[in-house]
Amino acid sequence: MMHDFLAELLQCPVCHGILEWHNIERRREQIEEAEAHCTVCGIVYPVHHGIGFFLTTNLPRQDYWEQSSSGISQYFTEHPEVERELMAVPLESLHPADQFLRSLVLEDRGQYAEARAIAELAIPALYTPEYRTGWQSQMDYVLERLARVEGPIVDLASGRCYLAEKMAQQLSQPVVVTDFSPRVLRRDQEQFQLWGLDDRISLLALDARRTPFKDGAVQTMTSNLGLVNIEQPGSLWEELRRIVRGILLSVSHFYPEKDSQNGAAIRDLGLGDLLFERPALLRFVEAGWQVEIVNCYEGRALPTPPGTIMDGRIDGLPITETVLKWCVLVAS
Repeated sequence: MMHDFLAELLQCPVCHGILEWHNIERRREQIEEAEAHCTVCGIVYPVHHGIGFFLTTNLPRQDYWEQSSSGISQYFTEHPEVERELMAVPLESLHPADQFLRSLVLEDRGQYAEARAIAELAIPALYTPEYRTGWQSQMDYVLERLARVEGPIVDLASGRCYLAEKMAQQLSQPVVVTDFSPRVLRRDQEQFQLWGLDDRISLLALDARRTPFKDGAVQTMTSNLGLVNIEQPGSLWEELRRIVRGILLSVSHFYPEKDSQNGAAIRDLGLGDLLFERPALLRFVEAGWQVEIVNCYEGRALPTPPGTIMDGRIDGLPITETVLKWCVLVAS
């Protein structure tokens, strides 16, 4: 599930050297297995089971997808009674947060259809109507804009592929799904295969702070709340400016800077440049972008409630009630 056309767009993410492709196995117009050798520094980047792996080793990153999955599995091994309490009782008896956790466990076990049905049941009880409306309206706006563009669309920090799946369903352009977590990409791959959309997408494991794309290789880039999940972003904005020659459409939400409690938590997490509107726009401008926000919508957001079976909340933010400004950040 890596389309042939990508080979012409990629270079070594470490030294920007030219790649030579070897041992290529194809399925129609998709590369299933291959090795991309950098002609300058000698690093070899594999394509394995249709996923291209272009991660660098010199950037710190925390794969929370891997940690969460392995952590739950280990916890269930140590506490089988908790697994029974979560997985073996009638669904309607569970708190919505525990229902959502059950959907994640089923998803990790490859039971995607059942997992999705349970998640869709739980989500209305976890997020305010304004939160859901704000998010959905931004994705709808992006899809409408994309219907008028040509060529591949690169989705950055795709995660669970909420937007990428809609693009694959509704648009004719090929979609490039990216994330630094191999585990979430394998999950995405299996789900796209289940929904019959695997011929519509390509999968690349990469770090958004040092991508394998050549200068100006990307005409259209999207992100669905993905930028905020990039830890220690550093020169992220400059890297994206290097590779995007057209437009970036980023589904975003911003917190009020005067929100003292959430603001303090955001600053403690080092996310002020991503979750406050003024500094977020400034970082784009400083990196040479022209930027605007469109399709704005303000709505109430509450902390996601904790479950009763396992500690913790689904989302770390907000920590107290606030009003989010939803928008699409358009950078060119």
